[in-house]
Amino acid sequence: MFNQDKVRLSIAPIAWTNDDLPELGGEIPFEQCVDEMAEAGYTGCEVGNKYPKDKDVLKAELEKRGLQVSSAWFSSFFTDGKKEETIKDFTDWMNFLKYEGATAVNVCECGSCIQGQQDIPILEDCKPVFTDEQWQALAEGLNEIGKIAKENDMKVAYHYHMGTGVQNQDEIDRLMEMTDPEYVYLLLDTGHSHYAGADNLYLIDKYGDRIGNVHLKDIRDDVVAMIKAEKKCFLDGVKAGTFTIPGDGDVDFDPIFEGLARLDYTGWFVVEAEQDPYKANPLEYAKMARAYIKEKTGL
Repeated sequence: MFNQDKVRLSIAPIAWTNDDLPELGGEIPFEQCVDEMAEAGYTGCEVGNKYPKDKDVLKAELEKRGLQVSSAWFSSFFTDGKKEETIKDFTDWMNFLKYEGATAVNVCECGSCIQGQQDIPILEDCKPVFTDEQWQALAEGLNEIGKIAKENDMKVAYHYHMGTGVQNQDEIDRLMEMTDPEYVYLLLDTGHSHYAGADNLYLIDKYGDRIGNVHLKDIRDDVVAMIKAEKKCFLDGVKAGTFTIPGDGDVDFDPIFEGLARLDYTGWFVVEAEQDPYKANPLEYAKMARAYIKEKTGL
């Protein structure tokens, strides 16, 4: 279904150690994480806070294991009026990631976001809603860093996310309409789409040539329903098992893979499923995800 020369497999360290919830995998060292990524059959990874900060040290450690960085998260704050510092921080981070072999930066606007706030429920009426002025600031900022990325053979892949101002389908559409297709791409996150009630197939069909990265993440609908009913926060859901690896939840991946294959998608598939490593052994689940992707895609 996919050409191995065009699509490669990566995995995020968030299944081993969670940057937002240090108690999840807090004692698991960087070396164990990347050893097990390689053992499970991946050639790429994202970046976590336990990774070496020295670019040469990190590159050497990854190369020993046949790994390279595929992409990584970046928090922007254009809607908070922090344009200059956001652009500077982005440029520094982009250069670091490029040195490690990455092709994309996963940019998420975190102005007024609630996904890390443990006292705010992950409900639609609790999330930030941007003003027209904030939308304009966001679009202009993304276009600027997207241009910087393009000039460096990188891509800005926008990461819509629960608890932020770009969460649901209408907000994704507005962002894509307001940004320049030459500079701003979309990160298709199959889990966050499903969580927010957006349609993955609609996003693939409408923005196919602008999909710059793919996060393969599954969702357990019963956990989402419980978290919303009990008015719990996003991170409560993480601990309870909202997310899981592809093929282990309620997202239908067959049409997603078929849609991406029709587009002749080129880039990375990143398994990104934050779970409690004491409930979901990271190596075991990484291998399960790898087997599922091979079965469904041939990769």
